[in-house]
Amino acid sequence: MEAQRKSAEHFLDLIKQSRRGKFKIYLGMCAGVGKTYRMLQESHDLLRNGIDVQIAYIETHDREDTIKMLAGLPLLPRKQIYYKGNELDDLDVDLVLQKHPEVVVVDELAHTNVPGSKNEKRWQDVMEILDAGINVISAVNIQHLEGLQAEVGDMLSVPVYERIPDRVIQSADEVLFVDISVEDLLSRLKEGKIYKKEKIETALRNFFQSEQLLLLRELALKEVAVHAIKKHEKEKPSDSKHKIERFMVCIGTDEKKAKNLIRRTCRLASYYQAEWYILYIQTPKESVNKIALDKQRYLINNFKLATELGGQVIQVQGKDVPENIVDQVLRMRITTVCIGRPYWPFLRILWAMGMFRRLMKKLEKIQVDLIILS
Repeated sequence: MEAQRKSAEHFLDLIKQSRRGKFKIYLGMCAGVGKTYRMLQESHDLLRNGIDVQIAYIETHDREDTIKMLAGLPLLPRKQIYYKGNELDDLDVDLVLQKHPEVVVVDELAHTNVPGSKNEKRWQDVMEILDAGINVISAVNIQHLEGLQAEVGDMLSVPVYERIPDRVIQSADEVLFVDISVEDLLSRLKEGKIYKKEKIETALRNFFQSEQLLLLRELALKEVAVHAIKKHEKEKPSDSKHKIERFMVCIGTDEKKAKNLIRRTCRLASYYQAEWYILYIQTPKESVNKIALDKQRYLINNFKLATELGGQVIQVQGKDVPENIVDQVLRMRITTVCIGRPYWPFLRILWAMGMFRRLMKKLEKIQVDLIILS
């Protein structure tokens, strides 16, 4: 019966995939590289070839070249939303679904919608449109990927508040890198082609620093390369001898450390196209009546983050941490376990190292890899 149920679910997934719209993303290292311009350029090409393309949401940032590219393209009206006494406009998802064009262009994939909108985030709007069988062209900058925050969060001079789960990029049928050299980008900025003159100096002092831009460009190139490799692997005939990777990250109640481990494991799993899990072992000292309320809240928030990034949360109770880890490894057929480097005081290191050695021995017996993440 179980095999029959899984077979039916798999067939249903195939049906949904065949009905789903195609998803194309223009990826850039930052604002001003030309993503929106390229999307509009492609829209003109599609229109000339008789494709029903509609512009559902475009952010021109008052750039002359971009505004000129809008001429002659069919624009869908935006939805007017009242918030705190102000009239704001946003993407009208219901109108897109009603019009049901062949292709719809939706800019600013990482955008947070106006409170009161149908969905909280723009990427959720796009997923709904795709599920309705409408093809979508969108754009995003590399720093908005949630999984990269552990890698770039402390390096960027400006915090990134709007983020998308890595699985959104992974779900795209095509990811194109809109490239420009850092020197050319800075020249465009100084010439006033990205922001208005009064904002140029502030931009140069903050986000538009050469070293920072080079890092983002490198990350964007890697992301596009990984996406291309995954697409090739997916299209290759499956090899039954190929090892199926499954990652599991073990987290505790330390909010910042757990968040970092979740993001890093998400990135690792994405490189291997692997399923991944988050394991929290509730020891007696962290039982419901003993754990602080703020730590409970941090745990819930991290579980939510892990789920949004595509991970599956496992919660168990137990005294013996290594034994519980190994038990879940065997249950979930895990191939790689990720843990954080301990930062405990010296008096607890002896106990910790004893537990660490026991875990190493247990995992070695069942031939499971262990990765210690900083």
